Amino acid sequence: MNRDFESCYRAVKSRDARFDGWFFTAVTSTGIYCRPSCPAITPKKSNARFYATAAAAQCGGFRACKRCRPDAVPGSPEWDVRADVVGRAMRLISDGVVDREGVTGLARRLGYTERHLNRLLVGAVGAGPLSLARARRAHTARLLIETTAIPISEVAFAAGFASIRQFNETVRAVFAAAPKELRRGRGDAVGAAPGGISLRLPYRKPFDAASLLEFLGVRAVPGVEALTDGVYRRSLRLPHGAGVVKLSDGGDHVRCSLRLEDPRDLGAAVERCRRLLDLDSDPIAVDDHLGADEMLGTSVRRRPGMRVPGGVDGVEISVRAVLGQQVSVASARILAARLVARCGEELPGSLADTELTHLFPRSFAIAAELEDFPIPRARREALRGLTGALASDDIALDPGVDRVEAERRLVELPGIGPWTASYIAMRALGDPDAFLPTDLGVRRAVSRLGHADDARSVAALAERWRPWRAYAVRHLWASFEDEKKRPSTTKEVLV
Repeated sequence: MNRDFESCYRAVKSRDARFDGWFFTAVTSTGIYCRPSCPAITPKKSNARFYATAAAAQCGGFRACKRCRPDAVPGSPEWDVRADVVGRAMRLISDGVVDREGVTGLARRLGYTERHLNRLLVGAVGAGPLSLARARRAHTARLLIETTAIPISEVAFAAGFASIRQFNETVRAVFAAAPKELRRGRGDAVGAAPGGISLRLPYRKPFDAASLLEFLGVRAVPGVEALTDGVYRRSLRLPHGAGVVKLSDGGDHVRCSLRLEDPRDLGAAVERCRRLLDLDSDPIAVDDHLGADEMLGTSVRRRPGMRVPGGVDGVEISVRAVLGQQVSVASARILAARLVARCGEELPGSLADTELTHLFPRSFAIAAELEDFPIPRARREALRGLTGALASDDIALDPGVDRVEAERRLVELPGIGPWTASYIAMRALGDPDAFLPTDLGVRRAVSRLGHADDARSVAALAERWRPWRAYAVRHLWASFEDEKKRPSTTKEVLV
């Protein structure tokens, strides 16, 4: 987005919710910052300031508006699109890397010095990594205060603060209220099961929740995932322990219920759920671009707000991609379930139930259990090479990796071709422009729409869908399913 003053001010005057999360409005006369759609009186131009992030507004001395709660808007889609160092850093900070590993760990992952990384972030988003992490901690603290009965003193450390004093000072500075005042004013978000945390995950409208949940449900691995009556549930492997999440469509938000072994994992769990459901997408921009295309327009109008399903763990998505090579969705689910039963870790008793029993196995556990696993030898060797590279950190599949480099490293492994690498980039790395020209479903859809379906022609055709080719893949799959109405036994390569 071009954040010049006039365009930002016009968005604020129109209270356009589409720009929530893209930028934040600070008002010098009141000392607060808001989302663009805040219903408060539009500030005078002379009193308005615009910031790229909430952290930058906080660094400028502004506190969060109590009316519009700018800390609770969808994340900026810019970080999904940007593949540069700033975009990678923002995704890692959102996942809690600074809280767990410090700025040193963040810089090491990105391959830059701390000083240079700080300079890049301040120049691009108006705040350094510590300030961005502080804003994230404040938001996590507010969620814990308002949605749980955890004692305030425990909330401080669960949110990632080093001391009670630091926690109190930050909450007062950001929200202009003491932690106890926030708890007294908590609203209808409370109501999760005992020991649980109930949240509302915001998104930009429109949002085709039904097709996204159906996609996940059809591919749900028994023991790890389940979809029942429109409610998707799954286990989560998190930095400090295990978790279980329940996600469903809430009309204007996603209902999210979490149960965590360790409350310090709240921020990471929320971020991974948002990536899974692609909640920080800008559907207006995607639909405007793809909807004008003669091949995809009908599908876009039929399914406004279609999202690209992501993943909660790069290891899981990559392993499942290899298992699903050249087999049906049903067969891929069976193979993944066998792998989970063989080497997945059981969920703690406090989290497990009759449907969710395990965490998806770690890469080193899979590598150790492949000798007699019932798949073709070539695929077994591909899985062995992949899990070995992941276990040794030769390849990383986290939100902060260089997507181009990750794909290059993947295709160098035996048995990992461009389709598998691009599928992993699309779902594990959140690449909005990943494309699968050799995918069977994509080629059949293109053929039915009157275009040559050889891989080279399909790849050339897709150039006009940049930078949203991953969304084009979803629409092609959907259009093929609509027109073909395939029986459930049809073989495919859509894992």
